[in-house]
Amino acid sequence: MSSIVIINGPNLNLLGNREENIYGNISLDKIKSISIDEAKKLNLNLSFLQSNNEGEIIDLIQNAEKAHKGLIINPAAFTHTSIAILDALRAISIPKIEVHISNIYQREEYRKKSITASAVNGIICGFGYLSYVLAIQAIYSLIEN
Repeated sequence: MSSIVIINGPNLNLLGNREENIYGNISLDKIKSISIDEAKKLNLNLSFLQSNNEGEIIDLIQNAEKAHKGLIINPAAFTHTSIAILDALRAISIPKIEVHISNIYQREEYRKKSITASAVNGIICGFGYLSYVLAIQAIYSLIEN
C-alpha cells in the first residue's frame, strides 16, 4: 500500500468557523475524514497534517520523501509568501500537488500569485472540499503511472 501525505498550512484549523462565504462550513476534521475515505478507495495510506508554523511545514515537507510516495499541500497564506516552502518543495522528488478550497484566481490580487506553484506537478483549486478528493485521485495517478 502506497503512502501519501496531505500538509495543511496556517488557519486551516479554523475551517467551518472562518469566512464561510469563501471556504464553506466544512471543518478540517471533516475534510480529513473525507480524504481518508477517498485514499482507502484507492488503496492509499494517508497522513493528514496541519500546522500554523512555517518552519514545521518545511520540516514536514523535507521528511515526506522518506515516508511517502506523494505529497499534497495546501500552503494556505504561505502560497503567496513563502520562498522557504517553495525551496523545500523543490528539494524533494516525489509527486506533489497544490490544493486550495477557494479559487485563488478569483480572490484578491495578492492571492492570485502562487509562489509555490512552480515546485508542484499541478494545482487544484476552487472546488471546496472536493479539491482534496480530486488531488488524492491525481496524486494516485501520478504515483501509479
